[in-house]
Amino acid sequence: MDRKLFIQALTKFSAGLLAFGVLLFLPAETFRYPQGWLLTGILFVPMFIAGLVMMKKNPDLLRKRLNAKEEESEQKAVILFSGIMFLAAFVAAGLSFRFGWWMLPFPVSIAAAAVFLAAYVLYAEVLRENTYLSRTVEVQEDQKVIDTGLYGIVRHPMYSSTVLLFLAMPLVLGSVLSFLIMLCYIPIIVKRIRNEEKVLEEGLPGYREYMEKVRYRLIPGIW
Repeated sequence: MDRKLFIQALTKFSAGLLAFGVLLFLPAETFRYPQGWLLTGILFVPMFIAGLVMMKKNPDLLRKRLNAKEEESEQKAVILFSGIMFLAAFVAAGLSFRFGWWMLPFPVSIAAAAVFLAAYVLYAEVLRENTYLSRTVEVQEDQKVIDTGLYGIVRHPMYSSTVLLFLAMPLVLGSVLSFLIMLCYIPIIVKRIRNEEKVLEEGLPGYREYMEKVRYRLIPGIW
């Protein structure tokens, strides 16, 4: 095991967990927020396990995702707006629990947790199918077009899974207000996809033909 990579991954994981807890439980003014702990568990436990698996089976992919730095100017704006959206959504969920704003019944949180975990499985399958996946929009050296499996159904299955993940999160937290904020992810991801396809069409041989073969970007039969 690469000790340096393990320390880097563990540091980023711990920082993310801490930031998540501060954004959620501090506005709630309590740790007695069951939906908050439910999301913490289904978000970070699989993330930790996935990181260990990736470190063993594909450390290069893990390293690439940990050290990603966006170069596309349009994508920098997308990342900024996404960050603001997440910050606002988690704070809103904590405040909603604290003041009782539009809170959903706990069974809704359980159902949303099941959707979230299913989307996590979908995300893991995308990582398995495509070793070129990066957190940035780029064409990598020796990259090839992947057109099998989920990529034979939609052109961006990773984003399909993240839409499910991100829209399920506020429902797990039981917050209608947080869900309304997270709906902003839809126009954000549409903008990212349009720019990404432009980059891939110009720089990745065979991608234009792939776009003609697989018509839908995100949702089969819709878009």
